[in-house]
Amino acid sequence: MLPFRDKVVEVESKDRIAQPVTKWWNVWEKHPTRLWMYSVLGLAAICWVAFLWHLGSTGLVDETEPLFAEAARQMTVTGDWITPYFNGETRFDKPPLVYWLMAIGYHLIGVNEWAVRLPSAMSAIALTVLGFYTLRYFGISRPSTLVHEKSSELEDTPKLANPERQRWLSAGIGATLIALNPITLVWARTGVSDMLLSGCMGTALLSFFIGYVQGETGRQGEGAQDSRHREDIKPILGFASGWYLAFYILIALAILAKGPVGIVLPGLIIGAFLLSLGNFWQVVREMHLFLGLGIIGVLAIPWYVLVTLANGEDYIEKFFGYHNIERFVGVVNHHWAPWYFYFLVVLVGFAPWCCYLPLAIARLRFWQVKKWRCSPRASHLGLFALSWFVGVFGFFTIAVTKLPSYVLPLMPAAAILVALLASDLLTYPRPQRLLGLRLSAGFNLILLGVIAFAIWYSPNFIGYDPAALNLSETLQASGLPLRGGIVWGIAAVAMVIGLCRYRGWRWLGLINWVAFVAFIILVVSPAAFLLDQERQLPLRELSAIAAEVNQPSEELLMMGFEKPSVVFYAQRSVNYFDEEHKFIAYIEDIAETKPNPPSTLVLIESKRFNRLKKEWLKPSEYTIIDNEGAYHLIRVTKQVIARKL
Repeated sequence: MLPFRDKVVEVESKDRIAQPVTKWWNVWEKHPTRLWMYSVLGLAAICWVAFLWHLGSTGLVDETEPLFAEAARQMTVTGDWITPYFNGETRFDKPPLVYWLMAIGYHLIGVNEWAVRLPSAMSAIALTVLGFYTLRYFGISRPSTLVHEKSSELEDTPKLANPERQRWLSAGIGATLIALNPITLVWARTGVSDMLLSGCMGTALLSFFIGYVQGETGRQGEGAQDSRHREDIKPILGFASGWYLAFYILIALAILAKGPVGIVLPGLIIGAFLLSLGNFWQVVREMHLFLGLGIIGVLAIPWYVLVTLANGEDYIEKFFGYHNIERFVGVVNHHWAPWYFYFLVVLVGFAPWCCYLPLAIARLRFWQVKKWRCSPRASHLGLFALSWFVGVFGFFTIAVTKLPSYVLPLMPAAAILVALLASDLLTYPRPQRLLGLRLSAGFNLILLGVIAFAIWYSPNFIGYDPAALNLSETLQASGLPLRGGIVWGIAAVAMVIGLCRYRGWRWLGLINWVAFVAFIILVVSPAAFLLDQERQLPLRELSAIAAEVNQPSEELLMMGFEKPSVVFYAQRSVNYFDEEHKFIAYIEDIAETKPNPPSTLVLIESKRFNRLKKEWLKPSEYTIIDNEGAYHLIRVTKQVIARKL
């Protein structure tokens, strides 16, 4: 037990630390309407900068994004909304939801990059907004422990008499972290199905948790009284809460977005969460599980039946066999990685907030099972977020095929965990217990230094890219690496100053946030335009020219690496050839099989074009239509085909 004088000093220290937050809260507590209004405006600003700002200002990025965009465009052209096609061949990689949403976007705003990326952006926005809503009402870290547990250091440890302050802090911090982390920013601005899955699955899990809290009946205690949602409980279709119905609908959408993983992962997460609390069967009955599974089946199964009837065993083997089972038990497309791969992905993808994840998890005291089971459901968000994080992380760590985007769905859980930690510390600081925070801050400082050096040195990491031959030199000349290094270097210096000052730990989050936003605006956004200009713009322009100069019966061929964006921007089928001899053999085949062979458009890498001019093409047998970047667009005339007859 500490001496009485030390007790007084510690209490006074706590009061001084909490004073800025208390003053802030006392001002806004008098104007709750304004607090909501400014929160909504802030949330809108975050979502705009993170997900909508310049969303369609750059072209589609090879190699994956154009595959989705063109498959959706083919649906609008052919009217076949069951079987996805790309370049004249079926594409069974993913279910149809992302294609449907893109195709609807094409009808509403035209065939463009905005329509392609809007489903991902809207998914991220929905996840951020519902994350804010959930944390606003349930963003409390272990309230029952704080209320009922007697402190071993001080008997007058502050009680959670007014949890509103922490809820608002949790909501603001959590929504910011859900939106502003590297991996979410990348995939929310990319027209593929990964962010759609994360959005559907994340909002489904949050809907479950809200329904889980609202479904609590006959429980006493502060947590149940603190829930501001008890007056909102309106049973729908027999469900204890309408949020359970939303959960089942969103799970069906997740299945249509990515496949069986859309229900398997949430099932594992919720099952582990309920089993740890010992109320599995109680909640299952409350959820009307079989009725919910029926709703999922009605919404999700019809397309799978129709596409199987249309394509038979080919679809079953490719989608379920290759793209689901084989990805889990074997290596697909050379996407192998060591067992610790996702530790590195979370380290980079959730930087710089990842530094505080271990402390956030430890602070939950998840091993105190009895206390968790005795606490009201409204206090379980931290444990639920932990089950969510571990469930996704563990599932894909076991899977043999590994890709960074696979753990995108765990980022909201990581954000919730760190938000609960931050709001707890800002509302009820305990200086004598901040050793873990100091260690985390030290790691944060080291990480900022590593990031600053890596960004500054990044041009040297860029390897050979045939689509952008001088990318490293261009990036170095732009000054962006130096600018990025300065941003993070200043953040590191500011953190050193903060850690050296009394109560400076309160500013660590703000330092990280300012550096992150400045980096996005000053470095990442200009770098995206630079990369687009160097790597994608030449292909985009030549593809558009090919569509304009195309003559009847002319084919469009591409020599070099396969670039799916050519199909989308030329809006026609393309034959790809990775080697010269295959290209020549195809030309010879045209001469042998067509009685009046037409000329042929060829989009070719410049170095290959120069080689063909020396070894095969005569000056009179081709016409250069245009050249951009590393590519030439030429027309191979009938003469070169005729001499093969």
